[in-house]
Amino acid sequence: MNVICFGDSNTYGYDPRGYFGGRYDADSRWVDILSAETGWTISNMGQNGREIPSAVPILPADTDLLIVMLGTNDLLQGRSPEQAAEKLERFLSSVSMDRNKILLIAPPPVTTGAWVPSQQLIDDSCIFARLCQDLAEQLTIRFIDAGKWNISLAYDGVHFTEQGHKTFAAGLLEELK
Repeated sequence: MNVICFGDSNTYGYDPRGYFGGRYDADSRWVDILSAETGWTISNMGQNGREIPSAVPILPADTDLLIVMLGTNDLLQGRSPEQAAEKLERFLSSVSMDRNKILLIAPPPVTTGAWVPSQQLIDDSCIFARLCQDLAEQLTIRFIDAGKWNISLAYDGVHFTEQGHKTFAAGLLEELK
């Protein structure tokens, strides 16, 4: 099975303990854990700082599953949950794949930390997750809310810890069974 994971730094596997875009080891990144556990060929298209793009990248024709988890950076840049959901709708609507091959994951809510100074951002991330679910239903694509997995986040309140990646991978594997 050929899978593309399209997301931001939490898909990339960013290690927030360094300042230069370093990554956790492969055995601690959810995308690599998913690959190791399933034997799937997975392309990690995670990128630090990625907001929801206005255009879909060219995806290989043999892609069996597109996993999308985006939106946190949009909220961190001051967009409302509704604005982020509108961007996500435009993005997902332009993906030229069978709808049953698209999986939207609502990112886990942020928590108070170095990058999350206000309760408003936390509330917005929870609202955004609900809007993602509504959007997935509207577009008839698969949906998972990672907020249900109790992902541990680093000191910044945004990035997964190594254990958070392992918890995320376990939750995703369970959902994909």
